[in-house]
Amino acid sequence: MFCTNCGSQISSDGLVCPACGQSLAAFASATAPAAAWTPPVGVQSQTGRWIGEGWRMVKADMGTYVLLAFVFMVLNGTVPFILQGPLLAGFHIFCMKKTLNRPAELADLFKGFNYFVPTLVASLLISLFVFGGTLLCIIPGLVLAAMYKFTYLFIVDKRMDFWPAMQASHAVVKNDYFGFTIFLLAVAGVNLLGLLCCIVGLLVTMPVTFAAITVAYKEIIGFEPTTVEII
Repeated sequence: MFCTNCGSQISSDGLVCPACGQSLAAFASATAPAAAWTPPVGVQSQTGRWIGEGWRMVKADMGTYVLLAFVFMVLNGTVPFILQGPLLAGFHIFCMKKTLNRPAELADLFKGFNYFVPTLVASLLISLFVFGGTLLCIIPGLVLAAMYKFTYLFIVDKRMDFWPAMQASHAVVKNDYFGFTIFLLAVAGVNLLGLLCCIVGLLVTMPVTFAAITVAYKEIIGFEPTTVEII
């Protein structure tokens, strides 16, 4: 397992992290299930505002976000599928700290490995579902991709397992399938622009996507107080 404070690998029988001294009791709190969660009602997508907030977050610390995106792309490209889920969770952890005005660093990307199994299974299932939906005239695939956009945040914030997290994300999106699908298409369009800018633009547009999704989650659901204390 990995330390929730510095991301270093630690043994399960240790009392503290050898790198930073973090207590394993904090790790237990980080991975324990959060209180029961009640789905919100009447939620509507705020696509333009969320993307705008995401851009402002990235612009305020462009260098770190670009470095984070570069490391993400390299690692995900080196070991595709296996590392994708934990890295997605880690990127969201970084963005969560930014939305809370807390110090964030590159090492936060690796904190997603604290949730390795649920994020790995979630990423595989979501990829499978979206691929299957895309074969059915594309539109179902887009809706499915939109349905599960908040999965990794639920895993990290609510300490949910992969399936409850996927269900929770769906419970949010089903309030406004059309609006959240437009949100997905909008962030995909932003990344397409980044891809057209000699690919290098993705190092900017990708973080905007993560930041926008995190901002949306914070506004719709809000972070658990225990999560805020730990990350």
